Amino acid sequence: MARKSGYKNRIELVQGTLDMLILQTLQWGPQHGYGIVQALHTHSGEILQVETGSLYPALHRLERQGWVRSQWRLTESNQRARFYQITAAGKKQLASDHDRWQQVVGAIAAIMQTKP
Repeated sequence: MARKSGYKNRIELVQGTLDMLILQTLQWGPQHGYGIVQALHTHSGEILQVETGSLYPALHRLERQGWVRSQWRLTESNQRARFYQITAAGKKQLASDHDRWQQVVGAIAAIMQTKP
């Protein structure tokens, strides 16, 4: 099946991975949505590009879970923006997610390194 050229280099995140990545980004300090997107892009070696259509539903979901809280503040350029901050419950969740992620990565690596 032919792929559309716009999707050629697109990398899809495993379900639940975006939440973990957002929580990790917020470990580095409170951030607004655009800052989170930029941090993920930069720290992934410019491989991950998170769309706002995925980011904001994830942030709202994390806030409903109590893993993130938000408040309106001014940015460095004096713009009003909602800043997100990880909570203690979010830090616990991140530790749990990280452990599970390590297991998944190990399992995939074991499969990929198996010779026929």
